[in-house]
Amino acid sequence: MIIGSIPHGFEPHVRKSPFTDPWEPLYAKTTEHAVILGLRVAKPHTNGRGRIHGGLIAALADNAMGYSCAQALGWASSLVTVSLAVDYVGNGEIGQWLSVESDVVRAGRTLCVAHSLIRLDDVVIARANGTFRVVKKAE
Repeated sequence: MIIGSIPHGFEPHVRKSPFTDPWEPLYAKTTEHAVILGLRVAKPHTNGRGRIHGGLIAALADNAMGYSCAQALGWASSLVTVSLAVDYVGNGEIGQWLSVESDVVRAGRTLCVAHSLIRLDDVVIARANGTFRVVKKAE
């Protein structure tokens, strides 16, 4: 992969949030079963040692799992995070491609459960599990 390139199938992420604005540009790839988030690691994504920040990983995993649950529910509901757990098993640095790919384990009327693998240049550096409360969309 060419440094700075965006992998095939990823497009600019259209669901903007004030929380994620400082991390732009964010990218998304929608599959039949998931919304995969990605970005090219840059300085705003790092800690004081120049390595990818664990808080960024957790926040993007939360977003990717939530979007994947929303997709599984036909985008008819909003979701609120009930529980989020992240296990960090690696690290990364500026220039690498970060992707968060989720699997929906259960999409019910009141709860949705998902897990995700977080990769840097296709190497798993973290895994996450999330439980989301299904709520009526705000009008």
